[in-house]
Amino acid sequence: MIKDLYPYSKLKKARKNIKSNFSSKALSIISANVYQDNSDYKRLITLVKKYNPDLLLTMESDKKWEDGLSVLEKKYPHQIKIPLENTYGMHLYSKLEILNHKVHFFVADDIPSIQAEIKTIDGYKFDFFGVHPPPPSPTEEDNSKERDGEILSVGKMVKKLNNPCLVIGDFNNVAWAKSSILFKKSSKLIDARIGKGLFSTFHAKYWFLRFPIDLLFHSSEIYIEDLKTLNYFGSDHFPIYCSFYIDKKNNNDDESNENLNQENKENIDEMIEEGKKEKSENRD
Repeated sequence: MIKDLYPYSKLKKARKNIKSNFSSKALSIISANVYQDNSDYKRLITLVKKYNPDLLLTMESDKKWEDGLSVLEKKYPHQIKIPLENTYGMHLYSKLEILNHKVHFFVADDIPSIQAEIKTIDGYKFDFFGVHPPPPSPTEEDNSKERDGEILSVGKMVKKLNNPCLVIGDFNNVAWAKSSILFKKSSKLIDARIGKGLFSTFHAKYWFLRFPIDLLFHSSEIYIEDLKTLNYFGSDHFPIYCSFYIDKKNNNDDESNENLNQENKENIDEMIEEGKKEKSENRD
């Protein structure tokens, strides 16, 4: 366990920020699992107004949440809305131009992931993924097959992209779990928490039982300036805030250079197929 936690301690050197003439202006995002039954829309709106992010990703957001956050739409004119009543709804609000997007249903037709190509005000492009796979639990799913299949499907897709990339959301998984490690290797992304801290986000109401399951991964062209959890707003998750910038110099960090062996590749393909075959009995 100590070995698992060490990379997230201050003893581990955090990745250096190296700004250059190729760097973009600072960007920011809030990722928030809102908890579908929570109706305290104003508290989240207050947080958004306070931190003023360029992007807001919400998970578990149904039509009521969509209506409750409608006051933000003027400031965030670019939106991707997937209101669902099964706790897997998702919304992306953006000040930045969304050049194109796709809603993926990698393992089930009621679990969406958002992929969007986004253009910054100063002309940088990056690919964004918002994810929220189902957790294994007595009230959710009997096993982790759908979760793992979803995460690893995103990882395989990310590796094929040419733009800088950021993947964020409620992974329902810790970063040192097998599927998270395979995701990191297959996608070639960097865990934003390394050297910065755990940032446990769930369960927001129980200080004695919290886990870091809202995660953020990024490609080597993206540099994290600030990463933190924000205040409680009625959900069972704390929201995550991140500010970052893009640099066109692609630094090949050791953090992103873990390679897949043949056994890893076979494991990933098998886990994706098992996730697709799994049939949920708990979602409507």
